[in-house]
Amino acid sequence: MTDMLVKLYDLAVDWPAVMAHQQQGIHYRQPLGSEVDAIVQWVGDRFSAGWRSEVAVALRQRPPRGLIAVQEGDLLGFACYDAAALGLFGPMAVAEPHRGRGIGRLLLQLTLAQMRSAGYGYAVIGWVSSEAFYAKTVGAMPIPDSRPGLWQTALRINPSDS
Repeated sequence: MTDMLVKLYDLAVDWPAVMAHQQQGIHYRQPLGSEVDAIVQWVGDRFSAGWRSEVAVALRQRPPRGLIAVQEGDLLGFACYDAAALGLFGPMAVAEPHRGRGIGRLLLQLTLAQMRSAGYGYAVIGWVSSEAFYAKTVGAMPIPDSRPGLWQTALRINPSDS
């Protein structure tokens, strides 16, 4: 897996899709302080211990460094930044039953827009699993020789993190 670079000053957000989701009851927003522990637990139950730690770091900042997607009180997905390093986007995920609905695409666009509003000109998307998705969705470009990059000396917290 490689890292990718996004020019935030060229970023486009699909606002009609955001509005369509809102009409379906899907809301994209920063988490409330009272929700952070539940979100961190949700991530830990579904993904890696490393992601759980990174989400905790990002969402405990004020303002939170990331967004959640919520529908009728259920957490559908999340996206974070400034978790593993400043200027680094991720992690991001959508719960299995809600994939394929465009939620991940909008979480990516909206969270990168949040980074742009915070003053970032570029974002690095770390250790991507689908270069095609990020290239198509936000024009991300692979960064040569970026594997293993930041994680070359990382601890192996549990076997699923390797």
